[in-house]
Amino acid sequence: MGSTSDESRTPESTTRTSRTTPVNGVGRRDLIKRSAALGLVSVPAMGFLSACASSGGGGDEDKAAAGKKTAKNPLAVNDTAQMEFVLFDGGFGKEYAEDAVKIYEQNFPKAKVKFSATQKIQSTLQPRFNQGTPPDLIDNSGAEQMDMGVLAGKNQLADLTPLLDAPSYDDPAKKVRDTLRPGIVEMGQLDGDPVWIMYYAYTVYGVWYSQKALDSLDATYPETWDEMLAVCEKAKKKGIAGWTYAGKYPYYLPFSLYAMIGKVGGVEVLNAIDNLEPNAWKAPAVKACFEAYYELYKKGYILKGTPGLDHIQSQTAWAKGKALFIPNGSWVENESANVIPADFDLAVSAPTGIDSSDKLPFGTIWASGGEPFIVPAKAKNTAGGMEQLRIMLSEASSKNFTSKVKSLTAYNGGTDGITLTPGLKSGVAALEKAGDNVVNPRLQDWYVQLQKEQIGVSGLGEMMAGRLTPAEAIKKIQAYADATASDDSIKHYKHQ
Repeated sequence: MGSTSDESRTPESTTRTSRTTPVNGVGRRDLIKRSAALGLVSVPAMGFLSACASSGGGGDEDKAAAGKKTAKNPLAVNDTAQMEFVLFDGGFGKEYAEDAVKIYEQNFPKAKVKFSATQKIQSTLQPRFNQGTPPDLIDNSGAEQMDMGVLAGKNQLADLTPLLDAPSYDDPAKKVRDTLRPGIVEMGQLDGDPVWIMYYAYTVYGVWYSQKALDSLDATYPETWDEMLAVCEKAKKKGIAGWTYAGKYPYYLPFSLYAMIGKVGGVEVLNAIDNLEPNAWKAPAVKACFEAYYELYKKGYILKGTPGLDHIQSQTAWAKGKALFIPNGSWVENESANVIPADFDLAVSAPTGIDSSDKLPFGTIWASGGEPFIVPAKAKNTAGGMEQLRIMLSEASSKNFTSKVKSLTAYNGGTDGITLTPGLKSGVAALEKAGDNVVNPRLQDWYVQLQKEQIGVSGLGEMMAGRLTPAEAIKKIQAYADATASDDSIKHYKHQ
């Protein structure tokens, strides 16, 4: 998902860059199952895994020699070695990355940069990993995102600690890690100290809408569910649906639903779900929120045909005023820029709660790192890949990204002097309103198949299409979670 709008975007001491034993105990059977489920293996089924487990290709003899470590080159990049960068070509586009590549080329004029962008990350790069010849930097996002638990478990990812402990691009007195938003480093840790992933974008998830449309109904954004139903009824009387969503990819629904569950029941409910605790999905807060969303279906407040729409189609219908609300992430402003009217007055809000008995205040929102970048352990130029990330985490590159794609970055700042677009301005305001009440559910990072296929498609998708009741959906999802928890071939993660 990345994070993330997966279909079009679609979401870590020393110079150690790889390990000789599995870092997080991912079992071989788990790797086969998870890889097969996510399309990471092809016929023969063992191709990807056996290649990952072997040392064929990409050995140390193929790696670029270290360069001279200086104040301007703290990662000791070889200034004549090629650096290859593969970007996911999605809602954020590729211009921001191309601009950062130009800076790399200016700093290392003798080095050639091979840059490419694709939506087919897995199918393009799986053979490269099989051969032991992956690129130096990958934006591992989109519908074909590679399972990072599998990659880390088979020693395919470089530990990014050298990057995080390097001097920041702007201020040598600060380490890169000291310039990042809270939670970014921790998100890149799958188990223990190594940091395998650098989430570059900073995504605000919530309920997106047109302030102009709300104003036309003489309505304000609803803070309780009774108010939400009243606004939807007002809209319905004018021929406007209350909600739409990516029906073909119903794991978009949690972008608002999870924070609502956290608001109603407290963060501990979300943590129990992430930790795969028994009966976590049977918590009263989950039941209340599922029943609330189901009311949208029962009362006819969902745009007709929504279960058959993909993310682009649902966003387009919403942008054209056919529905008031859509659960999404902050990439939606850029991804839908060609269909959002100039006077739309795009806004995002934290999810509506149930009532005043909710554990957390209105404003509780989900915000976290998105757009996961990785440096393969077997890349020829791991130092170059990390240096490219160091450049991207500068204030100038961060501002460039924010200006061009209407989204925040992992860099803690980068908005001074920028005229914020309506959606971005609203997102910043939502974060300010939330204060400490920012939640970060980890299911989409820790258990990809569970989140997308089982909770999303088989559970929530079926419920919102009216084919399951809330009680049936909860029972089904709990069974999926229990199966994941009891499978000892799957690496299990827990909130610390």
